[in-house]
Amino acid sequence: MAKKTGKQKFDAIVIGSGPGGATVARELSKRKKKVLILEWGGNAPLRGSVIQTAGYGVFPGRSFLFTDITLMGMVRAIITGGSSIMYYGTAFDPPFDMLKSYGVDIRREVEELKKDLPIAPLADELIGPMAKRIMSTARDLGYKWQKLPKFVYQEKCRPNCDKCMLGCPYGAKWNARMYVEEAVHNGAELRNRAKATRVLTEKNKAIGVEYKKYGITHTEYAPLIVVSAGGIGSPMILRASGIENAGYNFFIDPLICVMGTVDDIKGGKEFPMATGVHMKDDGYLMTDMTVPNPVYMAFTAEVFRFDRLLSHSRTLQIMIKEKDDLRGRITARGGVRKSLSTSDKKKLAHGYERAKKILRRAGARHIFKSWYVAAHPGGTAKIKDVVDTNLKTQFNNLYVCDCSVIPEEWGLPPALTILALGKRLAKHLLGQRT
Repeated sequence: MAKKTGKQKFDAIVIGSGPGGATVARELSKRKKKVLILEWGGNAPLRGSVIQTAGYGVFPGRSFLFTDITLMGMVRAIITGGSSIMYYGTAFDPPFDMLKSYGVDIRREVEELKKDLPIAPLADELIGPMAKRIMSTARDLGYKWQKLPKFVYQEKCRPNCDKCMLGCPYGAKWNARMYVEEAVHNGAELRNRAKATRVLTEKNKAIGVEYKKYGITHTEYAPLIVVSAGGIGSPMILRASGIENAGYNFFIDPLICVMGTVDDIKGGKEFPMATGVHMKDDGYLMTDMTVPNPVYMAFTAEVFRFDRLLSHSRTLQIMIKEKDDLRGRITARGGVRKSLSTSDKKKLAHGYERAKKILRRAGARHIFKSWYVAAHPGGTAKIKDVVDTNLKTQFNNLYVCDCSVIPEEWGLPPALTILALGKRLAKHLLGQRT
């Protein structure tokens, strides 16, 4: 229990600046609410460089985590905008029916977002030769391989560019930092290098947040707290605040990349995940996946394919992302303890065989696959388990809004879903839902 001291300066405190937190902060600040955004990471301008990305995206024990058994690498971005800085901007529709079965309808919010955000498949000139070759070959084999909807201001996007996952420096790929900047313009305060440690409560009500900045503990108070620290960060904060059932039986959207070398294309710099197909009945997604050369070299080195280390510009890459079973736990120190089930491994193996057929038909040789990678941790604070249908926890005034609230495994990029949940939550908090 914490006693409130001092004067409240804010109407709301939002912990985290990814799609969920950024959306709530933007919507509240538009209605003249005083909002404080606490972000663990920094706010440096995006340069689209490998060195900058390594600092916020692959720092061991912070932004880069390993599971315990299969040693899957899990990447998250600790920076203003969260993992949307590194995502590939793919705007899949939410799992409407699944969410509706839990009492959550976000169709209206998705319609609003599609009017507000630049969501559309890429123009032909922005799709690289490797993605085009994979799509053409997959269609020849009978797959319904299509262009995928992307969060992209296409007039700013550049062909022959590989900076999408490195933090697009051209403002072409929409990210949650853009909503944060709108919130700040509307009067919100962004406080960087501020790692929230727990929510302060009193008489079953959230009253403030404790956070650390440069090793010094601070507190701020507000009558409304929204935790949006992501699938790993949010359950850690919730547990420290007295919500002990957070952080169990979650999904991580594991993936592999399948690679093969061709002789008639020299590229390697293009927008990844431009095209693909959702094999819904088989439980996985297949897309092109032309990653930057340093990432490709890591993929080859981790499976000891040193003979392919320098073949990036001629290597076609296909990603297999599967809908994994709910299992595992987040440890007291933020570690990820989750292994792949037999079913999970079978789905990835099935996708691998399909990808090999596509690559061989495309003229590729030396085909191999990467090790497992975890993409979108979620389900750690599920609706009707940790939060209710309004995303409220057991404490009054304390809400959660990020991938952690999604109640079931889904297997697709969740950005549009989280944005819609953020808009829905903001309407609820502002008393605008009808």
